[in-house]
Amino acid sequence: MARTRLYRSGTLALEGFPVSEVSRYLEEPNAVVWLDLCRPEPADFAEVGEELGLHELALEDAVHTGERPKLDSYRSHQFLSAYAVSVASDGVSLVTSEIAVLITADALITVRKDAGLPIDEVLARWDRASATSASGVGLLLHGLLDYLVDGHFAAVQHFDDRIEELDELLFGEARKQIEEVQRRSYQLRKSLVRLRRVVLPMREVVNSLMRPDLGVVPEPLMPYYRDVYDHVLRVTEWTESLRDMLTSVVETNLSVQANRMNMIMKKVTSWAAIIAVPTAITGFYGQNLPYPGFGQRSGFLVSSLVIVALSVLLYVTFKRKDWL
Repeated sequence: MARTRLYRSGTLALEGFPVSEVSRYLEEPNAVVWLDLCRPEPADFAEVGEELGLHELALEDAVHTGERPKLDSYRSHQFLSAYAVSVASDGVSLVTSEIAVLITADALITVRKDAGLPIDEVLARWDRASATSASGVGLLLHGLLDYLVDGHFAAVQHFDDRIEELDELLFGEARKQIEEVQRRSYQLRKSLVRLRRVVLPMREVVNSLMRPDLGVVPEPLMPYYRDVYDHVLRVTEWTESLRDMLTSVVETNLSVQANRMNMIMKKVTSWAAIIAVPTAITGFYGQNLPYPGFGQRSGFLVSSLVIVALSVLLYVTFKRKDWL
């Protein structure tokens, strides 16, 4: 499925026209064309690439999935790969949607590898950018990058909130809370690793786009791109700090569990020591040999008093040492 738009002198003039007419509109002065393709077939996209003079390597990367975020420059155009992200309904899993962008002097071609990117929200940003609409392809590219980076920002903010919730559960003693911390820590760590792979290369991508020799970003739009670059840096630093925080949560959780195990072992050992006293005494007096007080009431009373006295002494001693 293809979507098209034509801008003349920065104003939306036409949309929804056939792809076969793209090259004809590009011949008009002050015309900028946007072409969006969602999961195109390689053969169909090759025809578009041949019509617009796109490099074969750029066409190959545009249809293949799993590309890292990057910016490749060719003689007449640039190829950009990026990802839109969102948080799944479970609140801890990261959902990514890959998009390839081909940038020429008067055309912006977006190739979505799946339907996960809501392109209508990008179009709404373009429609609101009337103040700088005369900036052509650079403005359209800015609206797209701004939307993607805002999605990265929202995802890292969400994960920050989830890690704060883990802090509240960290010292809970219920078994359900302990299992919840362990499960969610693992899931959040996987999501942050995926988010880092998406966010970290975007610094180089946006920084390269702002190079004057590339000619993609006109001077009036440079402050807007610097703002996007600042957001990329903030998201990158925030992601790194969240990874460190999550590592601290995992290590703290292990330390808490180890301390609880030590407390349990101290209590078990203390009660075992207390129980060992009557066991030892009754075992001694249970021998089939005569002993002091054998066969006498006094022997039973003395042994019982010794058991009680030693057990109480051990209990008080362990209690003072906070072992019970």
